[in-house]
Amino acid sequence: MTDWVAWHSDYEDPGSRLSQRLAVVQEHVDRWLTETAPGDVTVLSFCAGDGRDLLEVLDRRSDAGRVSATLLETDPCNVARAVEHIDRSGLSRVEVRCADAGSTHACAGAVPADLVLMCGVFGNISDEDVGRTIAALPQLCAAGALVIWTRHRRDPDLTPRIRGWFDDHGFAEEAFVAPADGVWSVGVHRFVAAPEPLDPDRRLFVFTR
Repeated sequence: MTDWVAWHSDYEDPGSRLSQRLAVVQEHVDRWLTETAPGDVTVLSFCAGDGRDLLEVLDRRSDAGRVSATLLETDPCNVARAVEHIDRSGLSRVEVRCADAGSTHACAGAVPADLVLMCGVFGNISDEDVGRTIAALPQLCAAGALVIWTRHRRDPDLTPRIRGWFDDHGFAEEAFVAPADGVWSVGVHRFVAAPEPLDPDRRLFVFTR
């Protein structure tokens, strides 16, 4: 299985695909925070790693205190890193759960969320599980919520189907970033349908590596 702590080392190279992807994700998180200011907002991050998708953005903002967030991560070392970052930054409304994000049970009490981060998820699970997870997002999203997701575009490229699945389940695409000189992509979708009640015992996905 993948060493997810070592996997993060690519972020130390500003030219790596992970760093490039991270910059785009953080740009959209920052934009969303600006658009939703000054009200309180909730964030749910799946397979959050050390939390940098969100935490580094909050570090740069003076209004970070209005953000309540739940980060889901199974690797204890990455959880510890995220907790250290949160404590260092004084983000008292951000929680890290060492839990299996592939089950809706881990989301109890954290939904519906105004922002759902699905970064580093869709490229590590089966196509069937990607579809199943997208179909369950109406149970995780508040009305008007934003979902930010990532996926590689290696053959066979699943991103056209992913974008279609979002459309099928009540989402409108706001952005899709897919650079010609890379294989990564970032999608941004707005939830425009009615939220659904959470099934707390639903299996969404299992990591395949």
